[in-house]
Amino acid sequence: MLAGMIALRRTLAAAVALVLAASPLPAAEPTPTAPPFALTVDSIMRGPRLVGYPPEELRWSGDSRELFFEWRARDEEEAATWVVSAGPPPRRLSDDERKRAPAAAGVWDGAARRIAFVDEGDIAVVDTVARSRTQVTRTTESEGNPRWARRDTAITFTRDNGFYVVPVHGGSDVVIELLDAGPAKAEPPLTEAQKYLRDEEARLLKTVRDAAEKRKKAEEKKKKAAPPRLEITDKQSLSDALLSPDDRHAFVLVEDKADGARVADVPRYVTESAYAEMKPARTKAGDVQERKHLAVMDLQTGKTVWASGAFAGPAPSPRPSPVASPSPLPSPSPSAIVDPRKYRDVRWTIPVVSRDGRYAVADVISSDNKDRWILALDPATGDSRVLHHAHDDAWIRETDTGSYGSSNFGFLPDDRTVFFTSEHTGWMHLYSVPADGGSVRALTSGRWEVSAADLAPGRRTFLLTTTEAGAGERQLYTMPVEGGPRTRLTTTTGWHTGALSPDERRLGTVHSTSNRPPEVFLAAARPGAPATQVTTSPTAEWLGHPWLDPELVTYRARDGAMVAARLFLPERLGKARDPRKPAVIFIHGAGYLQNAHRYWSSYYREYMFHHLLADRGYVVLDADYRGSAGYGRDWRTGIYRHMGGKDLEDVLDGAAYLVAEHGVDPARIGTYGGSYGGFLTLMALFTSPRTFAAGAALRPVTDWAHYRHGYTSDILNVPQDDPEAYRRSSPIYFAEGLEGALLLCHGMIDDNVYFQDTVRLVQRLIELRKTNWELAVYPIERHAFEDETSWADEYRRVLELFETRVRNR
Repeated sequence: MLAGMIALRRTLAAAVALVLAASPLPAAEPTPTAPPFALTVDSIMRGPRLVGYPPEELRWSGDSRELFFEWRARDEEEAATWVVSAGPPPRRLSDDERKRAPAAAGVWDGAARRIAFVDEGDIAVVDTVARSRTQVTRTTESEGNPRWARRDTAITFTRDNGFYVVPVHGGSDVVIELLDAGPAKAEPPLTEAQKYLRDEEARLLKTVRDAAEKRKKAEEKKKKAAPPRLEITDKQSLSDALLSPDDRHAFVLVEDKADGARVADVPRYVTESAYAEMKPARTKAGDVQERKHLAVMDLQTGKTVWASGAFAGPAPSPRPSPVASPSPLPSPSPSAIVDPRKYRDVRWTIPVVSRDGRYAVADVISSDNKDRWILALDPATGDSRVLHHAHDDAWIRETDTGSYGSSNFGFLPDDRTVFFTSEHTGWMHLYSVPADGGSVRALTSGRWEVSAADLAPGRRTFLLTTTEAGAGERQLYTMPVEGGPRTRLTTTTGWHTGALSPDERRLGTVHSTSNRPPEVFLAAARPGAPATQVTTSPTAEWLGHPWLDPELVTYRARDGAMVAARLFLPERLGKARDPRKPAVIFIHGAGYLQNAHRYWSSYYREYMFHHLLADRGYVVLDADYRGSAGYGRDWRTGIYRHMGGKDLEDVLDGAAYLVAEHGVDPARIGTYGGSYGGFLTLMALFTSPRTFAAGAALRPVTDWAHYRHGYTSDILNVPQDDPEAYRRSSPIYFAEGLEGALLLCHGMIDDNVYFQDTVRLVQRLIELRKTNWELAVYPIERHAFEDETSWADEYRRVLELFETRVRNR
């Protein structure tokens, strides 16, 4: 769904997707004595106790002998680290072994042998070949942002408002100290009489002159010995910092607090104290946002400059354009280059720096989300040159970044060329550009997307994840760094993420299909090599059920576009259709998310629920409406300035498709969805009341002006500048149109879509004297439910809604 929801859905997929079987490596197929699976709401909603938790965070030892991953076993409270070498079974590491294993998140040295990471607020380094651990810091404060420095002999990190470099084997060296300048301190000026007395005292007494000279020398000595300082205000803080390879410059990201912004509180009613307690959550769309600036400090001279310079791109028009289009691929001419500081803010990031320190390149986004610049920085002046510019009248799709550096963005092995991904041609592809300026070169192209691009360990090739095999798949390829033919490493249908061993001879993957959850596999890193399954996550009970590989279909929308969807038919389960011909349309959440694909869904509970509905004779459709991921830029931005426009039309046209192609009774169609899916459910019931007999809106956004800024401002701009977009996109303005039956379900401590959204809509329904609605609240649940009793209660109500108001109406 929403930018925050996209990340949240990814976390949900990892946190609630699968349950481990009783042994570390149960049989891949169910035993003959496995109990039959009961297709009921209570059985389905056991969640991870049934289908397990997915393995994740693959990483190799530096000698390429062992593959490590995180995996949560059944009945355990938390994930553990597992390791596999030649093949299954994997082995669970003890707590002591885990301390000497590579961390799940960290930064590797140039040899891909040692990894530096944060562990309980301190910096540690693990040598994955020697199987040793070095504790770099032991402090009461919290360190962050570790990076290798000084040819991999030291680690840099941030702590409070300081930036430090520490040799791996001990010692400490303060690089930068940010000084809170606070309010300006003005000493009262001396009167003429006071000046006379001061000067006469120095003329008369040698002791006074000697003391003044001594004080002056002491101040100069202290100044020379002190670390470089960067003065900031009491409303600023250090966000990140990077040391250049030659130790000459430090790049410091300084964050301005969102002064004046109001953070909403989320009340908790079920607490240990038995009193309601408040928890701060987030601001709302259009409120003041944090800003980041980039300072460049010369550590030899102490001089500091702030990154600035010329940027490319036209100034935005006074009113947002309803027609969204991307800019052409070529970089703009010099006449199109303007300074964006004259009309808007930009969001700076920490740059990537070539290994020789010669080039520093930053990825910068305008605060109105419509422009992106790849900039080469001059550390001496802070000026920048535009290497590449992208503009979108809707909003820019940014390069994905990781916690410890950039992904899809960095230097090629020549340390003169930068690679990055861009959606300029309408599809996300890989490009390169010389750091000293020149033409942008496309390394991939076509009507498909590059999902991830990372340099392989040997830095001679890329390891790519792409949709080249089809929008519903993610396959792994290698490609020379200069571009050219791609070599496909994975061949089985579905989703693959992977890690090449440092010697590039072995490939570890996490792979899933539409009816089998993610598992770890090992294979030789060559095309067509057979893969060995390492893990098996679901219970034998679950594996024994004939779960469908859903049929993928397309149907034509009213504007001629083809909509991809999953289709569940009773006959595929060996069941007869209900003679009343009922149907249900599921609307996925997150907005920018894909669900009509050939791999395991983050909506795995809904996947099983759709089996239950089909088992009862329903036809079920699950469509990737406009705004969904995986189909290129035009599909992504089809909802610009009107959520509930093209996306809703795609859902309504899905209902027409079911009637025309599958004989569904147009009076017996229900719909449901959560988050963005809940929002579209409301828009469907309110603005097209004759299409659906009933709908269940779960944790829905009801007013986009109340949602988070980062997501909503991309699509609808900000409410004070574009109120029309917000009003026509928010269900609360259309509640008078409700005719069918509505079920609202919401967690009361939801800090993503506030429970207040539903409360305000309920009050609106009351004032409109609407009676055909119900509300179910869940006092201990956030946006993503955790307790299986909450899941079961919610979906029991959804099923009852469809049975009584759709099938048996």
